[in-house]
Amino acid sequence: MGAIKNVHGNTLDRLGVTIMSGRYAPGASMPPEPLLGEELGVSRTVVREAVKSLVAKGLVSTGPKVGTRVMPADQWNWFDPDVVVWQSQVGLTREFLRDLQELRRVVEPAAVRMAAERATADDIAGIEAAYQGMRRAVEEGGDYVTHDLLFHQGLLRACHNRMLAQMSKALAALLRTSFEISTSRKDGPRLSLPLHRAVLDAVIARRPDQAEEAILVLIDGAREDIDQVLASRRRLPKLDAPAPHLRATV
Repeated sequence: MGAIKNVHGNTLDRLGVTIMSGRYAPGASMPPEPLLGEELGVSRTVVREAVKSLVAKGLVSTGPKVGTRVMPADQWNWFDPDVVVWQSQVGLTREFLRDLQELRRVVEPAAVRMAAERATADDIAGIEAAYQGMRRAVEEGGDYVTHDLLFHQGLLRACHNRMLAQMSKALAALLRTSFEISTSRKDGPRLSLPLHRAVLDAVIARRPDQAEEAILVLIDGAREDIDQVLASRRRLPKLDAPAPHLRATV
């Protein structure tokens, strides 16, 4: 079963990257399944399953007589982790990163206000544990990005709003993208630690205004980091690889 899943997953990834790289224009028909199978070295059944997944992710539509057609990018499911990873492989565009930063600015300030009003002791313990993981990664070396992600997901969960909790799952791949880039700057993680502490302290103190102000400082700092990385023309991280481990700063 695992081998079948790998063949399906690899085929899906290859087709997803091919579509997102612009090989087929929006509205254009893709080759029929037997031809795609030949090109990819897989059976027609594997191609059919992969195409079904692409339909579910909004990349293509299928229909009698028209075959499989590529959908415009605004129809793609940008909350799907595969779509985010494929975009990173094709190349993270300025437009993609701008959309992501604007989404964070819309969602997170309102969310931390709610968290400051509703967070339970368990919620705060979880966010505190994520913060301590970030601190250890900076001081001793380790995986900073995963703890950073847990910190922000903890804040969204602390809103006790089922839709925001679901959004936390959907946002995970998008937030990881942002963190991978912003923390690739030298000293980025070390400098962002006190900003995270300020958010958490305001939530603990039940001060919504302060929490909102602190998260805006954090988000705007991340945007500046991303702008700097883009300006430096350095290669952006590939998101299908594990998060880089920091070397200890001491």
